[in-house]
Amino acid sequence: METIHTLSELLTGSDCQYQVYDLGRRVKIIDSKTFSSVEKGLQPYPYAIQRKAQLAIAYWNQHRQPWIWFLKFELDERGLIKQSDIGNFIKLVVEAMGTRVTHDITPEQQEKLSANPYTYKPAEDKLAVFHSQIRAHLSLPCSQYYEHAQHYLSGQLGWGKWQAVGLQGITDICARLGQEQNGVKVLRALGNLPSEPLYALLGALEHTLIPNKIAQKLSTLILNEMASNEPDLFLISALTRALSGADSEIGEPILDSILSSARFSHQEVLIAIAGRCWHWVNNSQRAEAFLLRLAQTNNQILFNQLFADLVMLPELRLIMLPLLHSNPSEELTQAMLNLQKAAKA
Repeated sequence: METIHTLSELLTGSDCQYQVYDLGRRVKIIDSKTFSSVEKGLQPYPYAIQRKAQLAIAYWNQHRQPWIWFLKFELDERGLIKQSDIGNFIKLVVEAMGTRVTHDITPEQQEKLSANPYTYKPAEDKLAVFHSQIRAHLSLPCSQYYEHAQHYLSGQLGWGKWQAVGLQGITDICARLGQEQNGVKVLRALGNLPSEPLYALLGALEHTLIPNKIAQKLSTLILNEMASNEPDLFLISALTRALSGADSEIGEPILDSILSSARFSHQEVLIAIAGRCWHWVNNSQRAEAFLLRLAQTNNQILFNQLFADLVMLPELRLIMLPLLHSNPSEELTQAMLNLQKAAKA
C-alpha cells in the first residue's frame, strides 16, 4: 500500500470532495491548494491564533451528507504545522477507519478515533456558524429554527419577542444573505433589535462576507456610538467584529477612526481588531497606531499576547517585526522593551 502523507491525499484517495475551514479567527474557507501547501510544510498556516491552527475538514461523497473532523494543531515559531502531527493523525484515522474514509463508523471506531490530541470541540457559537455555512455550501436544508428567525428579523413578531429565536436560525440566515430577502431582513433588523438578539446577530455576521449595504449600516452604527457622550465600548467592539467581512474600502476608514482616539481603544475593542479585523492592520502606519493604543491600555500581558498573535500571521509578520526596533513614541517603545524582556525571561 502506498504511504499516505497528507489528509488531502487521504480524502482524494477516498473519492470524496472536501472543504477546509479555519475556525480559529473567522469561520472562513481555506482553499484546497493553500491547505495542501500548509500540510506539506511549504507555507505557514494562514490564520494562526495563540500559535495554533484550529480547523474543520468537511468531506462528502455523492450523497452530500458531510462527515466532519474538528482539528487543532500546534504551530512552530515559523507558523508551520509539524509534519509529525499530520502523520500521527493520519495513522490514527487509518487504524480506525482504513484508507477509505467515506463510510459511517461504529461507536468503537469513533471512540478510537476521538482518543487523540488533535481533535477538539469548537465553541458553540462557531459550531453554529460552521454548520450553517457548510449546509449552505452543499445546498442542504436549513435547521428547524430558520423560518422562525426569518419571521422575527422581518419584524413580523415584534422586536421584543426574541426569546424563542434560535441561534442556529440566525446563523442560517447569515450564511444565506443573498437568498429569500435575508439581507434585507438583517439590514432592517440592525436598527431595531434589543440588546440580546442584536449581539447574537452581530456574532453571526462576524464570520460572513458582508454586502455593502449592511456594511454601511454597521459603519453608521459604529460612528453613531462613537459620537455618544458615553459610548458603549462593548457594543463598538461587537459592531467592529461584525464589520470584519466587509470590503476594505468601508472597513479600513472605520478602523482608522477607532484608532484615532484613545477614548475608543478599550482592550475589548483592540481584541476585536486583532481577532477579527487583523487583515486591515495591513501597513506599518496602522499597525503602529494599533500597537500604540494597545500600549496605552497599560496591560503589558495583553500587549505581549496580541503582538505575539499578530506576528504569527503571514500577512502581518513583515509589518509587525520592524516595529520592534523603531522608536515611534515613548509609550510604545517601553511596551516593546517590556515585550522583549518577557520573551527572554
